[in-house]
Amino acid sequence: MDIFLILLGLLLLLIGLLGSFLPALPGPPLSWVGLLLLYLTKSVPMNWWMLGVTLAMAILVVILDYIIPAAGTKRFGGSKAGIWGTTIGLLVALVFPIFGVLGIIIWPFLGALAGEFLNKAGHKQAFKAAFGSFLGFLTGTFLKFLICMIYLGIFIWKVWEYKGEIFSLGG
Repeated sequence: MDIFLILLGLLLLLIGLLGSFLPALPGPPLSWVGLLLLYLTKSVPMNWWMLGVTLAMAILVVILDYIIPAAGTKRFGGSKAGIWGTTIGLLVALVFPIFGVLGIIIWPFLGALAGEFLNKAGHKQAFKAAFGSFLGFLTGTFLKFLICMIYLGIFIWKVWEYKGEIFSLGG
């Protein structure tokens, strides 16, 4: 049963990493559940302090993910259309990877710019607002990715630390 929980936890951590970039998946909470599953095994001793701190960090990052893009857009004079454009641009980058890895950067910016133009902003204001929206999006995405990578690192470290107990016969 421990190996099943560990594999399921690892799967959730990997899906959480994808959720750092995909708006439909809650990356940090999924990654945290992956950590929780590791601690629910009989092989790895429960650490409530670790789970509490990592849960608080996941909740904080989720909250900041809503605040940071809006703050970036507002700071640079943007609109909700710019925020929506950024999100749509990200989805386009994932569905049509035309520019490869750079598409994750180019498409959200173009989406924010299109959103601002649709909001009838002038060229200068549209570029400025699109930059703010895009900067907020990148910051939120980076925070989510960073926290998910930290959780994956903790997971791998704990599995390595308790590998003897986890992979012993009857584990």
